[in-house]
Amino acid sequence: MAKALLGYMSSSDPRALAQLTAENRRLRQRVSDLEAHIMRLQAENDSLAAAVHDSPLLTLDESMQPA
Repeated sequence: MAKALLGYMSSSDPRALAQLTAENRRLRQRVSDLEAHIMRLQAENDSLAAAVHDSPLLTLDESMQPA
């Protein structure tokens, strides 16, 4: 995307280039952080799903069963 923006801009202003480079770096770091967060959430979800799978389901007492 940065290349497309640079191609769109007619001047090669060093300040604009530095700003785009910094924004690109910031966005890449944000994507990396979000990917790491997704991995943590998936691991937590997997462990919770395994815990639910291993635990017994709720059951009704015999006296509360339908006739």
